[in-house]
Amino acid sequence: MIPAINSMTTSTQALQGLSGAGAGITATSISNSGAASTPFSALLNDAVGQVDQLETQAHAAVAGLMSGSGVDVHQAMIATQKASMAFELALAVRNKAVQAYQQVIGMQF
Repeated sequence: MIPAINSMTTSTQALQGLSGAGAGITATSISNSGAASTPFSALLNDAVGQVDQLETQAHAAVAGLMSGSGVDVHQAMIATQKASMAFELALAVRNKAVQAYQQVIGMQF
């Protein structure tokens, strides 16, 4: 329980150290390991790139199945399901981000 309290204290201190409204906001890993920070936009770009790559692989698998170039039905189905699930996850993350944004906009100060 003590490590959990310590991490909460560290997180609270880090949040109090932020200055300005939105100036230089990045997604950081607040931990004792001192991991390097990664900008949130870079994380989003990477995630969208991975979804796009899975979709491209699914299209290639389906095209290979249709042309008869040695792609099995189960390989094409697995590729399309992976792409579908990745897209649904990205859509859910986007919806949560929009919902959080709308809640912040609706706050009264």
